[in-house]
Amino acid sequence: MDTIKLEVQKRDKTVRVKDLRAQSLIPIEYYGRGVENQSFQADYQTFRRVFRKTGGNTLIDLVIDGKDSDISVLVHNVDFHPVTDDIIHVEFANVIMGEAITTSVPLEFVGISPAVKELGGTFGAHLNEVEVKCLPRDLIHSIEVSIESLVDFHASIRVSDLIVPDTVEIVTNPEDSVAAVSAPREEEEEVVAETVAGEEGEGAEAGEEGEGAEAGEKKEEGSE
Repeated sequence: MDTIKLEVQKRDKTVRVKDLRAQSLIPIEYYGRGVENQSFQADYQTFRRVFRKTGGNTLIDLVIDGKDSDISVLVHNVDFHPVTDDIIHVEFANVIMGEAITTSVPLEFVGISPAVKELGGTFGAHLNEVEVKCLPRDLIHSIEVSIESLVDFHASIRVSDLIVPDTVEIVTNPEDSVAAVSAPREEEEEVVAETVAGEEGEGAEAGEEGEGAEAGEKKEEGSE
């Protein structure tokens, strides 16, 4: 698969994180099995642009202090400021090219559902991503999911219906629901209304029978 390069610099830990952020720099921690932990920093806007392209499931090749390196990583974690939503801290996980990795891959819904277009239903995605396992070079950026099979309100798409290359294994439960189309609210309300009306009708009939019996009893009492 394609990789994206990111320029980073080795971080001087004597510099406070607060001062780094004031210079529009993001602190980055790099770690993984069999490697020495390292601290880097990257330009805020540069990393933001790269992260928008890669997310957590595209390999990033690090360019350290202006030189290409043999370090390939995945974005393992990104922390955001609770108020401004700015990126404040990043963690990179080392990738060993010959060993399988497990990560999340987003789902990309395509096409038009007949149940939406012709029956007025509402499309609902139950999953936005699935877990996959594969070698780093076989990692895919997303999985296309055609919703054209959703022809009515009984149809659904499950994880087992997803199509991926043979080199990629989906780890998520194959029986999990991915997407479906729900009936228009009007139809749901009609069904509820009919059910309520039926119950009220049965109650009314029962009430009439009770009133009739009571009236009969009073009549007999009056005759006496």
